[in-house]
Amino acid sequence: MLKLFNYNKKDSLKHLEIILNRRKSIQKDQTRNVIQIIKNVKKNGDKAVLKYEKKFSKLKIKSNKILFSKKEIENISKKTHNKIKKAIDLAYKRILNFHSKQKFSSFRYKDKYKNELSYKYSPLEKVGVYVPGGTASYPSTVLMNCIPAIVAGVKNIYLTTPSLDSKINPAVIYAAKKCGVKKIYKTGGAHSIAAFAYGTKNFDKVDKIVGPGNAFVACAKKEVFGDVGIDMVAGPSEVSIVADKSADPELVAADLIAQAEHDVYAQSILISNDKNLIRLVNSTLKKQINKLSKKKIATKSIKNFGLAIFTNNKKRIIEIINTIAPEHLELYTKINNEIIKGVKNAGSIFIGKFSPEAIGDYIAGPNHVLPTSGSARFSSGLSVNDFLKRQSFIKITKTGIERLSSSVINLAEHENLEGHANSVRIRLKKVN
Repeated sequence: MLKLFNYNKKDSLKHLEIILNRRKSIQKDQTRNVIQIIKNVKKNGDKAVLKYEKKFSKLKIKSNKILFSKKEIENISKKTHNKIKKAIDLAYKRILNFHSKQKFSSFRYKDKYKNELSYKYSPLEKVGVYVPGGTASYPSTVLMNCIPAIVAGVKNIYLTTPSLDSKINPAVIYAAKKCGVKKIYKTGGAHSIAAFAYGTKNFDKVDKIVGPGNAFVACAKKEVFGDVGIDMVAGPSEVSIVADKSADPELVAADLIAQAEHDVYAQSILISNDKNLIRLVNSTLKKQINKLSKKKIATKSIKNFGLAIFTNNKKRIIEIINTIAPEHLELYTKINNEIIKGVKNAGSIFIGKFSPEAIGDYIAGPNHVLPTSGSARFSSGLSVNDFLKRQSFIKITKTGIERLSSSVINLAEHENLEGHANSVRIRLKKVN
């Protein structure tokens, strides 16, 4: 099922980049439609949000209640099965514990001229979390996006998820309630991103929007960036698994499928130095995929974007990983530590046969909101730092301005910024 690509030729790197770029370009550009939606929401507020929600969700209901009431939240939350509550509680505890170790400390010091220099971290005031999917939505998405904000000290966390018809996964409401979300809205799509970015009568205008979504949501986040902060423009999920003859083909196949069932555009890649393992994985894939409830999605994903890359060289394995820059990287080899030393580009790395990516999605502790489509080359997963602002404070003494002024003046004049030079020079006249 996985297409075989032999990476032992001179032009292999070039061909791999072509394959990877094909997936990136195949997704439709929704910019024109999204810009129109954003303009309408800015002009007409909740009226536009409701119009689009009913149109795109194909709802014929009359309800105009965008917000969940406290009573609704309480009643829906209670419908969560006890075993799911326990799982959410454990996940919350583990994710909170991991992110608590990411906290940064402000600092202050004086240099030899007694100048006071300091750096202060402070939380954002309002954050909007987008959770896709209505009844198919994910409580794990709530936890992973809200908990870093909680640790950072964000006081106002708002959440939106398509549920105007009141059909919603109770576990999402339970998780949101546990995270202390202030308001839960019932809409999704690009119109909800616009509502968070610019505010409406019901939607609070936020400082930053986080959370995954479809092509419309990702495009909307890209368009409103600058007026509001965003976490990242994430694409469909992906995994790259490096495995040698010591790996269990059933485990490898299961992890490839786990990624493929996310989306028809998801990408599952196997990198191996053993052709027999590739053959066994392909054989196992067919058997496992037939038992899957999301068989159609996983099959289409693997057929269109699945790939088995064969190379018999450790250096080339590392080159492949860093070229793909995968969202998730799994290592099932006898030389995991040697490979790790060379890996520069990957969102999250899972080491050994007992570390499936699925455990990272839910309960390990590190965040599952990760860079996709090669963006791990320059960005990282969601963290506490994404919800903090940083400010520098500068207080210069009389001695400081006297000792540092000549260098400032020289640099300013070199850059032909006479006004800069004069703003320092005039102070020297005042202090003497």
